[in-house]
Amino acid sequence: MRLNTTSAFALASVLTLSLAACAGDEGDIDTGDDDAEDQTEEDAAGEGAENGEEADGEAGAEIESVDSITIGLVPATDSATQAEEENADALADQLSESLGGFDVDIFFADSYLGVIQGMQSGDVQLVMSGPIGMIQAEDEAEGTPILQSIRYGADTYVTQWFTNDPDTYCEDEPVADEDGYMFCNGIYDEESGELADYGPMGEDSLAQIEDGTPVAFVEEGSASGFYFPQTQLNELGVEVDAQFAGGHDDAVLNVYNGEFEIGTSFDDARTNVVDDNPDVGEELVVFAWAGPIPNDGIVASNEFTDEELQTLEDAWLSFAESGDLDEGDPLYDVYEINGLTPADDEALDVAREVYNDFGDEAGE
Repeated sequence: MRLNTTSAFALASVLTLSLAACAGDEGDIDTGDDDAEDQTEEDAAGEGAENGEEADGEAGAEIESVDSITIGLVPATDSATQAEEENADALADQLSESLGGFDVDIFFADSYLGVIQGMQSGDVQLVMSGPIGMIQAEDEAEGTPILQSIRYGADTYVTQWFTNDPDTYCEDEPVADEDGYMFCNGIYDEESGELADYGPMGEDSLAQIEDGTPVAFVEEGSASGFYFPQTQLNELGVEVDAQFAGGHDDAVLNVYNGEFEIGTSFDDARTNVVDDNPDVGEELVVFAWAGPIPNDGIVASNEFTDEELQTLEDAWLSFAESGDLDEGDPLYDVYEINGLTPADDEALDVAREVYNDFGDEAGE
């Protein structure tokens, strides 16, 4: 695990608003000396600039509970690539700027559990994670979910089950979408060119999985890569041999390379590896779904006050509320997030229920 630290920024003073107010009060006093009045206003303006006041008169963020903020992330593969590190550093810079220059760092853990342990120890103040990780951070580190992701206009997603053996797991002939990615069991309608509504699909095929079949799951803390599909199997009474690939891309590649017949990931993780494996959409057929699952989001540590939590939420939303982020925007480049919205506690109850019903099966 590595800590990547961005360049340090000067912390904006929390006194700038009161300084500006004092300057205004002094300006109302008739001293009989216009030159003295002008000098007083100039001095106040200079003090505001030195203390981090923005040119438009807005003060920097009021974060006093911590000296710096570290965002905990989990890379898409076993370890963060240089591109992932650069994208994450750009995101830290963007949040720092929105917080008036407050120090923001990035911490890459090798698992979801790693970032939660970081929050427990006080080394991580913000966790970006899937919904199960959000609930774990809430439950085990006393964190507070503050934001959730928007992707392609939606705040939910699904687990996709995929296979290199469609003859066994597809009850109908697989069909390709406009990009050549294969689906079966009614998930994609070739005539309308649309995917089914998010929800459980292909469960009859899942029920046919033989007990003891190895499955390429993602890792124990992943909502779409383990919790939701394993819950689906539990409800069907199917007992498989769970094997953990470590990342969504790895789970896809393990099945693509023939190491396993079936695997799970978020939808559609096949696109993550298509550049190096152009036929992955054809070779791997998505035959079932689990969900819908509330989108991933951001959890803040219990070190912050309620006012600071609102400051953090506002800072993120200042550059992500539009929902139209794309390539070149740090938040999109890190996790393909198009936007952020305040956390929906009721929606997260779905993840809480799965997490609480799961017990100790995830080996935590």
